[in-house]
Amino acid sequence: MSASPTGPASRPALSVVIPVYNEEENLPLLYQALRDALEGLAEPWEVLLVDDGSEDGSFQVLRELHRRDPRLRVVRFRRNFGQTAAFAAGFDLARGEVIVTLDADLQNDPRDIPLLLQDLRAGDYDVVSGWRVHRQDNLLRRLPSVVANKLISRVTGVHLHDYGCSLKAYRSEVVKNVHLYGELHRFIPALASWMGVRIHELPVRHHPRRHGKSKYGLSRTLRVLLDLATVSFLLNYSVKPMQIFGKWGLFSALVGFILALYLTLLKLFTEESLSQRPLLFLAILLMIVGVQFISMGLLGELTVRTYHETQHKPIYAIREILEAEDSAQAGGEPR
Repeated sequence: MSASPTGPASRPALSVVIPVYNEEENLPLLYQALRDALEGLAEPWEVLLVDDGSEDGSFQVLRELHRRDPRLRVVRFRRNFGQTAAFAAGFDLARGEVIVTLDADLQNDPRDIPLLLQDLRAGDYDVVSGWRVHRQDNLLRRLPSVVANKLISRVTGVHLHDYGCSLKAYRSEVVKNVHLYGELHRFIPALASWMGVRIHELPVRHHPRRHGKSKYGLSRTLRVLLDLATVSFLLNYSVKPMQIFGKWGLFSALVGFILALYLTLLKLFTEESLSQRPLLFLAILLMIVGVQFISMGLLGELTVRTYHETQHKPIYAIREILEAEDSAQAGGEPR
């Protein structure tokens, strides 16, 4: 029997992080597919299944799977916090040197995990992102995704064909240094780009959903577009907000000052009445707006420094964690 999975001698080389929300029917099939794919690896592994406040019998199934195989660690949220929070919890608790993420709906294929690991190590990459070349979804899901991927690539400067594919492999230091909130889990490669990570994209399998109902829709696409603005700001101005607010503030104030100077000279040399000139009100407005933008930049600088010094608040709350020591099988081998 091997050492306990919680001991340093058996610290896993690979952690697989999977958010779970109302996937009761898929979970036994997912476990079998994961076991078939991972048993052939010549390295210890663990799977973190994060129950994101499921309302069906998902947690009961997860509890039984953990009892059978302690290498499955189960994290149960107190309520539904969203996929990003589930990934964040998995990243925080993962012990592997490499962290692989995928969905629990069986549309991602666990058989691709060894291929991701091989590509990550052979190419000395920091991130290998799955690319669903033959995506098995309807047109209403594929078309917005194509547009969003092109837009995200252009805005962030990190060019990927498929930001929405959850099947990705990361070196642990990458994801453990990225703070997630909102819907930012799909932007991890872009958010990590400030570290100078090496990113590669690998074609992976994609299957139609067999059980359950998809949690994705048009509303999520709209949220992704809004989060893209946040990502763009974080990548370019997160530590220097004065550079964006101050720039437009100075431009607005300068234009207002030039207009005001022009009107002043016009009044001095022509004695023309300015009280009814809309240009006068525009000049005043531009100068006021300029001052406001510069003030926002200064406040932003203070906020950013406070954020970076005090950001320790988690975006999730855990009800319970099922670990190896909770199981009668402390050896880490399945029955």
